[in-house]
Amino acid sequence: MTAFMKTIQLPACGLILLSFLLARPVVARAVQEPDADVARRAETFVDLLASGRFDEAFETFDEKMRGALPVANLRAAWTSTTQAAGAFDRRISARAETRGAFRIGVVTCAFARANVDVQLVLNAEGKVSGFSMRPATSGVVSGPPSYARPEAYTEQEVTAGAAGWPLPGVLTVPVGDGPFPAVILVHGSGPQDRDGSVGPNRVFRDIALGLATNGVAVLRYEKRSREHAKRLNENVRITVREEVIDDVLAGAALLRRSPRIDPVRVFVIGHSLGGMLAPRILDADPTLAGAVVLAGAVRPIERSIIEQTRYLLVADGQLTDDERDQLMAAERLAASVRALTPADVGKPESIGGAPASYWLDLRGYDPPVLASRLASPFLILQGERDYQVTMADFARWRAALESRANVTLTSYPALNHMFMVGTGPSLPSEYLAPGHVDAQVVNDIARWITTTSRQP
Repeated sequence: MTAFMKTIQLPACGLILLSFLLARPVVARAVQEPDADVARRAETFVDLLASGRFDEAFETFDEKMRGALPVANLRAAWTSTTQAAGAFDRRISARAETRGAFRIGVVTCAFARANVDVQLVLNAEGKVSGFSMRPATSGVVSGPPSYARPEAYTEQEVTAGAAGWPLPGVLTVPVGDGPFPAVILVHGSGPQDRDGSVGPNRVFRDIALGLATNGVAVLRYEKRSREHAKRLNENVRITVREEVIDDVLAGAALLRRSPRIDPVRVFVIGHSLGGMLAPRILDADPTLAGAVVLAGAVRPIERSIIEQTRYLLVADGQLTDDERDQLMAAERLAASVRALTPADVGKPESIGGAPASYWLDLRGYDPPVLASRLASPFLILQGERDYQVTMADFARWRAALESRANVTLTSYPALNHMFMVGTGPSLPSEYLAPGHVDAQVVNDIARWITTTSRQP
């Protein structure tokens, strides 16, 4: 899960729902300001954040952004960024970009440990209608992992997604006639790309190339909230069905039509939010052969918001008055979520960047309990250093499923939320270091898939 109000996409694989809306531009209307004006406005906004003038920065928001990102949460977002990337140093450059019909100001900033792109979208009145922070695109990108052998697989561009929601993707298939078992990679929260990019790292690409090297085909694609952000944002009744599940089911159908894929051995691999949703996906399509759950969250989201906020704020051993305010803001957000009723479905106001329908859809959902009612095989994997989805979540999976003969549960002492090796307490800053998904994880997944049938 991402940190509370974490608009910076360092742990983009996370679950907390603010990344669902705020990490992608929330756009009111197209605006055709000159490049220099757009860039200058973005620079001014960064200067306000860097000098701690969050009230003034908040005054530049339009009404929708004000509801999604109150002042305390804007401050928390900036604090989370400095915890991940180090202290702010300077602005490096500013530019204007065109994305579809819209103009975006991007300011590349130097922090102590990384460069970060701050992105703003301005509406026709000059108000900020979209805001995100993510690792600078000019940074180093990890190359393919050493366990990937290019001569062992081929890759082809495909179009995935449910009807009316085309999603560019890649199908990676082992060399040979097949038929091969196949998996669909299911994203965590936020508008993620096909590679599951987190800073310089490419989590889904690593898994895809590693599995294909070991005889398993892999489908990965742009998430709907990235490819169709504006259109998806117009739906005030959105749930995880529209955001995630429908496209996974369409991906399964695509794989079953592929001539070198074994149609009865199509699996899903869900990471973070995707792992949390794996039981719902299998419940929606019982013909799927099983699921791999990578760091699948199980705790109520409002509880996780508070716990993760507290973890990051006290990581340095102290809690300042300002940080206490941030924790109180997290508690208020959680209280707002708990206060929702079915009568709130369809209201345009968002809570923490997501509509009431999204929160209510997940209320009462208990992934291990649903998984225990399904006959499907599960492989549950967990990094023991993960602060976003913790060993407490893993314990719930174990309690519900360890007696099942067709369920395997494994944890890895040195791995974090991205299943990469590290030491000491995990913090967002380690996501900025180039690395790869651990080879043992890839091997364990490949072995489980190639030896598992759908029947218990």
